[in-house]
Order: sequence, then structure tokens, then C-alpha cells
Amino acid sequence: MVDELFDVAGKVALVTGGTSGIGAMIAEGYARRGVRTYIAARDLDRARAAAAEIAAAGGHCVGLAADLRDASGAAALIDALKAHETRLDILVNNAGANNRGPITDVSAEAWDDVMDVNLRAPFLLTQQALPLLRAAASDEEHASVINIGSIGGLHIPNWEAYPYGASKAAIHHLTRALAKRLGVEQIRVNAIAPGPFHSRLTDTGSEAVRKSIETYIPVKRAGTPQDIQGVCIFLSSRAGAYINGSTIALDGGYIAAL
Repeated sequence: MVDELFDVAGKVALVTGGTSGIGAMIAEGYARRGVRTYIAARDLDRARAAAAEIAAAGGHCVGLAADLRDASGAAALIDALKAHETRLDILVNNAGANNRGPITDVSAEAWDDVMDVNLRAPFLLTQQALPLLRAAASDEEHASVINIGSIGGLHIPNWEAYPYGASKAAIHHLTRALAKRLGVEQIRVNAIAPGPFHSRLTDTGSEAVRKSIETYIPVKRAGTPQDIQGVCIFLSSRAGAYINGSTIALDGGYIAAL
């Protein structure tokens, strides 16, 4: 019974930013559990190489090219996916951009770049993916959209990251709005707000800084691939079928301890 609740085998998933970090962790978790997995990145060669590595570890994974900084990138990515699939059970909007620095150093271009990737792209990609999501959704089998937010959108950190924090708070809000609209179509929309994980996007400080942050986490460690994979599989399976419009803080209790 438990195995059936968490079974995702045979589903189709698209993970943006799936070549490294949290995105690669999520994609590998799906592929290893029988999900036909597609990852997207701006560099097609890099996407294909990452997909081959994931597939070699077990499962099906294909790399696709997508420049989500461009407003037309979402439509192009879905067109590329349609060459392989007629439905989409799971969409993970994970691609992200970050910008840290004093308020006086944040340019309009830097602000727009972060907002384009972290907020506009998830909306446009969900919009473009609707026909495929609707093809997968039914009363028995829901489609699932998972937006990767951040605890940086749930609290104000000690460092200055104005566009990043604002974009993540906005994606949490957008998640609720989309959940309200699409839930009636059996397309559930949720967000995960990761705390410290070791990834290219988040590992911007020294090892000493990372260790210092971990001392503030009640479980005294950073997140692991199994942590993010477990929540994504839960939200994509029958086990999570009554979860809609939620933002899950995946942070070892970091927010709770503030």
C-alpha cells in the first residue's frame, strides 16, 4: 500500500535547471524511480551530457535546450518536449538566478535578470505547458507543478539579496494563485522552499561560512539529494494528492529556529 502511494513510475517529468545542483538531484530521483525525465538548460551539449550521466545511474533522461531568460524560451522548450511526449505529469520550475550585493550596487539589468528567470519563466512555462499538463490530469491521476522557491522568500537573511528574495517571495505567492486556478482541473501547484543545500547557486560563500550557517540549523547539516527527492516524489504521487497551494520549507528547521 505504501509503495503504491509513492509510485511515480511511468510518469513524465520536465525539470528546468536540471544539469546541476538541486535540479540535477530532483531529475536523478525521478529517473531512478521510473519517471521519463527531461532536463533543460541553455547549453544543449551540457544538458545532454548531464542527462546521459543521470541515465547511466539508472532510468530515462533526455536533455533539452532552453533559454528561459528569453520570453520565447518557454514556448520553444515545450515545443521541444512535444517532439517526445504527448503529456506532462510533472513540471518542476527549478531554473534560478541569484544576485547578492549592497543596495547601491544592484543594477536594473541585474534585477530584471533575476526576475526573468525566477518569476517570469515559471509562469510562462506553466502557461505553455498547460495542454500537456491537462492531457495528464484526471480525477485518478493529477498533474503536478512544483516551483522551487527558497527560505530567502520566507524571511530576510543577514546578507543583501534584494532581487533574489523578492523573486522567491513572489513565486510562493504565484504558487497559491496558480493552485487556486488550476486545482479544479486536477493540476496541483506547490512550492518547495529549500534551506541550505550544497549547489552552484547557493554555495557562494567560503567553507567556513557554510559551516557557520549549518550551526543555526536544528538538524546541524545541509540538505541532501534524498531530502529534495523525497519531497518531490511525495508531491508528484498519490501520497501528495491532497496537497495544493502549499509552500514546504525544506530547511532542517532553520526558519522555525529564527
